[in-house]
Amino acid sequence: MSGAKNCPETPRQKMIGMMYLVLTAMLALNVSSSILEGFTMVDNSLHATIESANIRNQSQYADFREMEKKNPKKVHEWLVLAAEVKKRSDDLYNYIEKFKVDLVKLADEKGANDSAYVKQIIAKDNLDKAGQYGIIGGHGKELKNKIDSYSKFLVDLSADPVKKNMYKSIFSTANSKDGKPWESTMFEMMPVAAVVTVMTKYQSDIRASEAEIVQYLKAQTDASDFRVNKIEALVIPDSRYVIKGDRYRARIVLSAVDSTAKPSYSVNGSSLAANGVYEVGCGVAGQKSYSGQISIPGNDGIVRSYKFKGDYLVGEPTATMSNEDLNVVYRGIDNKFSISVPGVAATNISISVDGGTSALKAPGKFIIRPSRDGEIKINVFAKIDKKQLQMGSSVYRVKYLPDPKAFIQSSDASAKLSRGGFMTPAALRSSSIIASYGGDELVKANFRVLSFTMIARGVAPLQVSGSRMSPNFIDKLLKGDILMISNIKAEGPDLRPRDLGSISIQL
Repeated sequence: MSGAKNCPETPRQKMIGMMYLVLTAMLALNVSSSILEGFTMVDNSLHATIESANIRNQSQYADFREMEKKNPKKVHEWLVLAAEVKKRSDDLYNYIEKFKVDLVKLADEKGANDSAYVKQIIAKDNLDKAGQYGIIGGHGKELKNKIDSYSKFLVDLSADPVKKNMYKSIFSTANSKDGKPWESTMFEMMPVAAVVTVMTKYQSDIRASEAEIVQYLKAQTDASDFRVNKIEALVIPDSRYVIKGDRYRARIVLSAVDSTAKPSYSVNGSSLAANGVYEVGCGVAGQKSYSGQISIPGNDGIVRSYKFKGDYLVGEPTATMSNEDLNVVYRGIDNKFSISVPGVAATNISISVDGGTSALKAPGKFIIRPSRDGEIKINVFAKIDKKQLQMGSSVYRVKYLPDPKAFIQSSDASAKLSRGGFMTPAALRSSSIIASYGGDELVKANFRVLSFTMIARGVAPLQVSGSRMSPNFIDKLLKGDILMISNIKAEGPDLRPRDLGSISIQL
């Protein structure tokens, strides 16, 4: 039920709004201060409107509480929301009231009253105090934040797009078209009488919006009642895809049914329990269907039946596994796997590895490391209806990493890896021996060179530990000499020692 129908704008409210606009426009033209007396009439009218709104709101809250006494289960949650509306409305209303009183006391000083009616203000035409209190004192920005919060609360609570836009418009604190902040527009060089009147109008808008939103909440207490001209039977399955060996479960309901009514249910000629839950074993794969009816007596005592149909698919447990890099798994490295199960979200897939370990990198993405030779078995599970069901498994061969090749790596990062050939003594002195698969690598693995032997004619062979060339050995060589790097030993991430042969270099 819309608030526009329940709380239409009266001619009196329209008149007040028009006068407010006219007087504000006249102020913008810098007319005589006597015009400010017109705000007294507007302010008085707004206070009268507020008093009427307060009486109406009190009546609504009283009706709401009586409704809860009669049907607490239906009304309580809406009454709680209404109480929150009242609290937030009162908080903002009272803050604005204090805002007005403090501003008037600042303007009138010792002659100020504890209430903020325009008719009681002495310095109605004072143009400085509003800016001093609202802008310099920072109270305007605080008020803006409170109005924004209240507006968002009303917008979030309302379901009617028209009402949402109305609340956004009424309580808008946007900058002016020329980019001037709301606080400056409201308080900068504005007469105290005008500011107080505008604040009173905000209070009137608060009470009117409060009335509309509470009326809307009252209407929601009856929104779920059985008041439709068409009734349909619905089948609500937990899932239409069922794994073989699991059970299919669905709820049979009437749309818009009264919660106090007690329908009877039947499926394929057999009665169901009073809660309307249909559950059946799923031992055979394939497409399944069923039908039935719901019977319920109407207000006239006549029993009416509503038919329904449903279907579901029983599938074989299945999983799709893909080793992203290879068709085997290697020891010592991260083997990347993509695993999926049709009809199951990747976040609900898990695995176990017989003969290795696994780590989840992302939904559906796993890192697998074998811990034994021969074969490993990967088992895939899916979480369906809060249960872990095995969806399949695959066996993979386990191999050791293939032997890499030995290369000469210069200290120049831009230089390519070398397998020998011509090199200068200077380049050799800063070079290392590395083990790698080179540019044609199918897998990524880090190898470490353990040792190698440097051999040249006329120089005693040198056994080197590690991967760095011996500058002292190279200094003994002449241009044209042949340097043999032999007996190269390396170790991979699988900790298996490798003999990588030799490399020939001519200086």
